[in-house]
Amino acid sequence: MKQILWLCAVVALFSACAERSATTLKEAFAEDFHIGTAMNVPQILGLDKEGAALTAEHFSAIVAENCMKSAEIHPEKDRYHFEDADAFVAFGEEHGMFITGHTLVWHSQLSPWFPYDEAGNKVLREEMIARLKDHISTVVGRYKGRIKGWDVVNEAILDDGSLRMTPFLEIIGEDYLELAFRFAHEADPEAELYYNDYSMASPAKRERVVQLVRDLKAKGIRIDGVGMQGHMGMDYPDVGEFEKSIEAYAAEGVKVMITEWDISALPTVQQGAEISDTVAYRKAMNPYPDTMPQEAQEAWNERVRTFMDLFLKHSDKISRVTTWGVTDRSSWLNNWPMRGRTNYPLLFDRDNQLKPVMREYLNR
Repeated sequence: MKQILWLCAVVALFSACAERSATTLKEAFAEDFHIGTAMNVPQILGLDKEGAALTAEHFSAIVAENCMKSAEIHPEKDRYHFEDADAFVAFGEEHGMFITGHTLVWHSQLSPWFPYDEAGNKVLREEMIARLKDHISTVVGRYKGRIKGWDVVNEAILDDGSLRMTPFLEIIGEDYLELAFRFAHEADPEAELYYNDYSMASPAKRERVVQLVRDLKAKGIRIDGVGMQGHMGMDYPDVGEFEKSIEAYAAEGVKVMITEWDISALPTVQQGAEISDTVAYRKAMNPYPDTMPQEAQEAWNERVRTFMDLFLKHSDKISRVTTWGVTDRSSWLNNWPMRGRTNYPLLFDRDNQLKPVMREYLNR
């Protein structure tokens, strides 16, 4: 009888463990936060079938990597290019995903025509505001009720806490931030609205972002979340400062999202005037052209664990963790900042396999 009871207990324990075991990332983190990825155009259009399949299988959220940026979606004053963005939104809807639009206001990849008149002169404030409103109203309005959240303003603050000098700041003034959020809310009152930036663990930038949230809220302007871009390396950012930022942004009553997450596996190398051996420099910049050695892989694994465990620790504050790309093969960090550079920054390898360090989280 005791043996039967013992066997039943073992079977019950095994069954319970089996029930907790996940086979996909979205299953593993379903109780914690959305796990998302950025989709590029080949994946959106089905040209990269494997990347699209991995996205559908493993992720519960998607963001557009490039196709919704100004230069892509609004290349000329009177012409919008919606085909890729339409396909992106349709993909997310088909697979029941949380869809984020990226990005409405950004100085980089801004359509070249945007701040100039036909004579090539900078437009006046009133015209720039009109163009800003038209762009936001048209793009957000097209996907009203379909895109759940928008990166309204991207990378407007420098690491020292000052505002970045952009055409928007130069022509409109500091209130362009307020106007952008107002226009986005008017275009879709139900959509969540975010501020997104990198180096968000910088104390000076942290203070300015907190102040931005407070200022917008004080004026009755909707802001729902802060996106902390997670472009990381083996020696940055400082984990403690990153955690302070998570806590500081959440304390302002907004959601915190880890966006654009990738961890460069390569050593940080800076070329100074004293470096004359360019061959040696190129080798230092691209140390693993074919594969990562075991020691480097283990160090990268530990870096992933450190931050993933931090995200899970603060899952009550974090609503989404989004990687910037699906596999190592499609990462923007390849060929940057030099052609031929090979990086290994994402959760899936070049053979479309989930990396072992992430498999640990399937069975936690």
